[in-house]
Amino acid sequence: MAPIAVKGGASTTEPRRRRRRATYTRKNGVRHLSAAYDLNQDKIYGHIKMKTERTNFLEFCRYLRTLYPPHVRIAIVMDSFSPHLSTKKDTRVGHWAKTNYVELAYVPTNASWLNRIEAQFHALRYLTLDGTDHRSHEEQNSMIRRYIAWRNRNAQDKTLRELVERANVA
Repeated sequence: MAPIAVKGGASTTEPRRRRRRATYTRKNGVRHLSAAYDLNQDKIYGHIKMKTERTNFLEFCRYLRTLYPPHVRIAIVMDSFSPHLSTKKDTRVGHWAKTNYVELAYVPTNASWLNRIEAQFHALRYLTLDGTDHRSHEEQNSMIRRYIAWRNRNAQDKTLRELVERANVA
């Protein structure tokens, strides 16, 4: 066994505990976070789902629409992920947007840095997910939901602001 350095420069011959990565042994697939960032209120909204398909995306859009009065036009800025797109084959997203006073704005391919929520995801990963091994999807989902609630209550937290500023500059 190789010696392992510990605090103070001492060493031990005990074997290191292997770090199990959550993605290597996770059963039942992965989960997907659909999230929205309200620039005016500085709040994040999110839904965690098992699948990312157009139906789930429309469900999330309908939820976002309920957050504002019907006479207020909202704009949803999105990447070019296929469930977000309104195509000739499946026009549900575009049709829903037209009938619900919603403007869909797509960020160009390879320009995710233009989408303001990306910096918020950076903070979420740093403060919630980095270095963790959740035993279940429910545990991870709970941690993400708790983070979103904390973040919305503490939007001016110094550490959070620094993380977001750093991600916006990069």
